[in-house]
Amino acid sequence: MSKVIALLLSGLFLIAGTCPAASAPVVVVLNVDGAISPGTADYIVRGLKSAAAESAQLVVLKMDTPGGLDTSMRQIIKQVIASPVPVVAFVAPDGARAASAGTYILYASHISAMAPATNLGAATPVMIGIGGLPGSGDQTQKDDKSKPASGVAAAPLSAMEHKLVNDSSAYIRSLAQMRGRNVEWAEQAVRQAVSLTAAEALKLKVIDVVADDVPDLLRKLDGRKVKVLNEERTLNVTGAAIVTLEPDWRNRVLSAIADPSLAYLLMLAGVLGIFFEFSNPGFILPGVIGGISLLLALFAFQVLPVNYVGLVLMLLGIAFMTAEAFVPSFGILGIGGIASFVFGSVMLIDTDVSGYGVPWSVILPVAFACALFIFFAVGMALKARSRPVVSGREELIGGIGEVLEDFDGKDGWARVHGERWRIASKQPLSQGQRVRVVRMNGLILEVEPERQV
Repeated sequence: MSKVIALLLSGLFLIAGTCPAASAPVVVVLNVDGAISPGTADYIVRGLKSAAAESAQLVVLKMDTPGGLDTSMRQIIKQVIASPVPVVAFVAPDGARAASAGTYILYASHISAMAPATNLGAATPVMIGIGGLPGSGDQTQKDDKSKPASGVAAAPLSAMEHKLVNDSSAYIRSLAQMRGRNVEWAEQAVRQAVSLTAAEALKLKVIDVVADDVPDLLRKLDGRKVKVLNEERTLNVTGAAIVTLEPDWRNRVLSAIADPSLAYLLMLAGVLGIFFEFSNPGFILPGVIGGISLLLALFAFQVLPVNYVGLVLMLLGIAFMTAEAFVPSFGILGIGGIASFVFGSVMLIDTDVSGYGVPWSVILPVAFACALFIFFAVGMALKARSRPVVSGREELIGGIGEVLEDFDGKDGWARVHGERWRIASKQPLSQGQRVRVVRMNGLILEVEPERQV
């Protein structure tokens, strides 16, 4: 019996030896480098869902961003809050920043961290549009929160700016309260656009950890307790496998199309391509390129903060410039079209967020190219008007012909511009005599003898 038990135990040890070791914990790293855009939001949302599906131990959101679009930021924050996997917002590498929208995302994350030579803050929302609404004296804030950290009085805010600042302030306060972070500084970051270094942020309990890099961050977080979806967890990231998820082709395409400058050029290509296709039916290529470009531009405008007044002004400008080419107005339609096109281009993207908007380096060359086209078209039209008529009724009047036979003035035949015409004259004409056409009655030319100089 003892031999049987020994054999069974040895068999169990052999089976245990052949089983794979328990898999190491996985830490997913998502890199955010640049403005927060619809492409960034799609990348982070898909990355967080993938991490949850793989039962990752932790997600590190490595950020270096000047800020970005409010809609994209809120989409990211909603996914971070709902994530079953703890999220660490890590401002890195050295020299990186998490300004504006990046500060909100850092406050929303379960754990916040920064590399030594980094900063965050300046979370004041930028007023959209081309100047905002004018403020009134009784709407100016009277407390110290309306002044920047330097103590210099801030410019009066309009009612719309007050609403925007108050909404953003309440939003970041709620995030700070949810994560147990410094509420007072969060409000200052919105109202006074203050910033902090990593050491200052740690001292003021804005962040939880200062780490040199991701491995150093994991060493400092190992064993830390974190609350995820109202459930307390202990992080076990010792020997964790670090997996970096790079943006896939879908994210790259979305980010490229959502670039305001590219969307702007795609819209122009689409409108002009369709216009040339309608002007030259059957050419096909302009219509195909224009249709695809216009659809891509409409998709980009769907995810970008587009000012539709600016879009209408652009289209009106293109219509005026096109009309100038067909109905010459001595440049009036062309100049008006260029002005409308430039104003619309400036207003097209309804935000002043860093990294968004159509730059002057794109607007001016395009407007200059359109202006050259208009002046070329107007110049050609004016030259065409000054040229003599070479066909039709007008071309025959004043033309010189040669009488083909003698006749007494009632009617006869003559060759005018190489064509045989019936002619009428008030005086007799002889064969070979040169005559000049004075008028045209139906298909009969009235002529008179050409005067000899």
